[in-house]
Amino acid sequence: MKILSKKLFFHIHSWIGVQLSILFFIVCFSGTLATLSNEYDWLFFPEIRAVDNGKTASYNNMVSNIQKAYPEGRIGAFFGTDEAYLCTIVHVINNKQRYYVFVNPYTGKVQGATTLTFQRFFRNLHYFLYIPPQIGNYVVLFFGFTLLISSLTALYFYKKWWKKLFQLKIGKGKLVFYRSLHRLVGIWSVPFAILFSVTGIWYFAERSGIGAISKKANPSVAQIQTPDNVEPEKLEAYTLDFDKAVKIAEAEIPNLKVMTVLPPRDTKSSWYLTGKSDVPLVRNRANRVYLHPLNYTVLTIQEADKISTVTWLNDAADPLHFGNWGGLVTKIIWFIGGMAISSLILTGVWIYVKRNSRRKKKKPKIWLYINWSIVAVINFCMFTVLRTRYLASYNMLIVLGISVLLLILLTWYLFVKKMRIKEI
Repeated sequence: MKILSKKLFFHIHSWIGVQLSILFFIVCFSGTLATLSNEYDWLFFPEIRAVDNGKTASYNNMVSNIQKAYPEGRIGAFFGTDEAYLCTIVHVINNKQRYYVFVNPYTGKVQGATTLTFQRFFRNLHYFLYIPPQIGNYVVLFFGFTLLISSLTALYFYKKWWKKLFQLKIGKGKLVFYRSLHRLVGIWSVPFAILFSVTGIWYFAERSGIGAISKKANPSVAQIQTPDNVEPEKLEAYTLDFDKAVKIAEAEIPNLKVMTVLPPRDTKSSWYLTGKSDVPLVRNRANRVYLHPLNYTVLTIQEADKISTVTWLNDAADPLHFGNWGGLVTKIIWFIGGMAISSLILTGVWIYVKRNSRRKKKKPKIWLYINWSIVAVINFCMFTVLRTRYLASYNMLIVLGISVLLLILLTWYLFVKKMRIKEI
């Protein structure tokens, strides 16, 4: 019975890794690339680079420079970066189009702008695969469960894995080598796999409303009292006092450094400011300050050191999932962990095919067609969104199209032509 159980777990592990391999790889690989997406922006956008001179520009100074560059624009939000070598990114709506404006946090100068950053591109790809969010997001979150199941079943059927942390068989043929490598990388990747899967399952619970996580983790904001029969008056961000709002917010929470500022759109919406304090391992949203749009009085506060366990878990999920809690060093470690998991999918399929190469060929299972159908949908939705929402240039679309085509051809060669995926 024990042998049958291990065989069953092995088949579950293999089915996930083979039949879902293409989509599984896309989800894991896109998440891996997303960990260093800010660094891609630094590499490809010289205008986003900044040099810390020991001084910090005021928000009002930055707003003044943005107004000069976009006199008809509307500021949507300020997003400070944890990386000292990157500019503050300001969302500016100009002619109904959102621009990511690069503002030097030390000089206050506007250094450039784009309609799409690498950070946004890869986060969208990993977040919802560019398929309409409610559908695409659940497709991605589904793989949080499959990753956990795949990891746990492997640990169950791989005998005494804790004694094989440094075992790599060499000189006994390719199949033996890749099986040994797959197991070795798999063992060392288990902590990352469990971490990614557990945080992914948490996202699923939050998204689907299980346990009312979203409601419990977000503070209720005091209502702004205005007459019901009076239409809210629009507020122009260029006329608001950002420095005053930031100063009040930082005075409310000990050692707070404001990183995100969303100005009020009208007299019925509030200032929304978040930032970092002395509490480690939580995102900026763990510290929140809501201010009245007109008189800047404090409406609601959330301090990271006074939040509930559910709220802490919710605000720790992102840093743990993407590895940005410790700066560039942890992001690189998380990137390596993600690459290891992505490589396991490829080596797992290779091992499966080699092991079954002598069996009678069968027609590809329906899951292969499902994989490729979703890949086609992803590409269609992605290029549509990039062109319509982000106004990506034709040059960018051509380069991206060639890259995607090469990746699809390589994937087809590996998974279909070379490996000949068959039923388990």
